[in-house]
Amino acid sequence: MPNKRKLLKLFISLGIKGVLCLICLASVAFALVTYTSSVTISPFQQLSVGAATASWTIYVNEVNQVRYMPGGFSEPTLSTGDASTYAFKVVTDTNKACAVKVELTSAMNASKFSNFDITVRSSTGEAWGTETLYAASTGDTTKTPINGLTPADAAYVHQAASTTKYYEIQVTYSYDKVNDTTQIPVTFQFTPLPQNDFVSP
Repeated sequence: MPNKRKLLKLFISLGIKGVLCLICLASVAFALVTYTSSVTISPFQQLSVGAATASWTIYVNEVNQVRYMPGGFSEPTLSTGDASTYAFKVVTDTNKACAVKVELTSAMNASKFSNFDITVRSSTGEAWGTETLYAASTGDTTKTPINGLTPADAAYVHQAASTTKYYEIQVTYSYDKVNDTTQIPVTFQFTPLPQNDFVSP
């Protein structure tokens, strides 16, 4: 019996010491020094849309005629301070270049048009010039004009870092398959895709 009491006292003593050890460890843990750092995230918008709407007049039996977005019959004179004189603008910083995917939201009606070819022209603030179109957001494979009669056909503009460029759309079309004067909606879509560079993947 005395041995049992001794064992009981020993267990109680060990239990108390164990609890005290845990309290000491917890105290040490609570006393650890911590450090923090913070980041402020600033999103950067590379592409901004210029003229969002336009109105074109086309004529039955026109073949290989040209219209501009914006501008209509004539190519607009670029004024960098006037958003109505360009379709979209891209500004890149030193960290990222930008590829812009250009496409129609839906294909044109091939039963009305025999061609609807889309090219892109650009300017840095001077005269407009033809922009090279690419088949992908990276790589050096070039592409012929976007075929507006083919669903989901698209092309990419590649703009280098640390540059500002203005863009317009040029369409060459033939409206020579029907005698129809119903209005035809056209929506161009521009998707900016930030890139480190444009080398082949």
